[in-house]
Amino acid sequence: MSGHSKFANIKHKKEKNDAAKGKIFTIIGREIAVAVKEGGPDPANNYKLATVIAKAKANNMPNDTIERGIKKASGEDGNVTYEHVTYEGYGPNGIAIIVEALTDNKNRTAANVRSAFTKGNGSIGTQGCVSFMFDEKGQIIIDKEECEMDADTLMMLALDMGAEDFTEEDDSYEILTAPDAEVFSTVTKGLNDEGISFVSAEITMIPQNYVSLTEETAVKNLQKTLDLLDDDDDVQNVYTNWEEGE
Repeated sequence: MSGHSKFANIKHKKEKNDAAKGKIFTIIGREIAVAVKEGGPDPANNYKLATVIAKAKANNMPNDTIERGIKKASGEDGNVTYEHVTYEGYGPNGIAIIVEALTDNKNRTAANVRSAFTKGNGSIGTQGCVSFMFDEKGQIIIDKEECEMDADTLMMLALDMGAEDFTEEDDSYEILTAPDAEVFSTVTKGLNDEGISFVSAEITMIPQNYVSLTEETAVKNLQKTLDLLDDDDDVQNVYTNWEEGE
């Protein structure tokens, strides 16, 4: 993972997210609705809902908006028909791509995702073809410039709260937890209580190894696929093992 700046990638995504904050809230709202339908409105007894709430707070979604979403999903308006679907495939030069979507029309979503891969000179693969290259983890990214706490103190604090790993990079700190919602929520809440803000905090898929692209055409094609997926309202998350440049 040497030379790979997680913060550069996350910051890039965050800037895009900030430019479309309404879409981010809509996406999380869908996730809340599905989680409530599947496991009820109490996050203490609903793993998925607790995870989505932690993600919502990390994206600065107001508490009243979260509560409204839960109440709406619990009431008569909560007849959610969204389904979780996952696609796996390859970008240029075999770059691994995982796409997670939440959709009310699987045929539409499948066609859009396939088109995004094709236009970027990639291809959809079979289920499981690339997911074995990733580990599911809770990941918290902290901007060094926004954190007054020194690295050693932050590391011990996070580990004491239940984090699995702590990494210091040039521009950021990365904290990893088990993907368990209770552990992830405990760590994120504990750090928040200490006044620490995050660039990103979510349950995510982390590549075991990163792959660089040196050909300009390959980079452009991969970016085309990623941009098309980002623009699709059904797509919730996109994970790749591309070692994106600064």
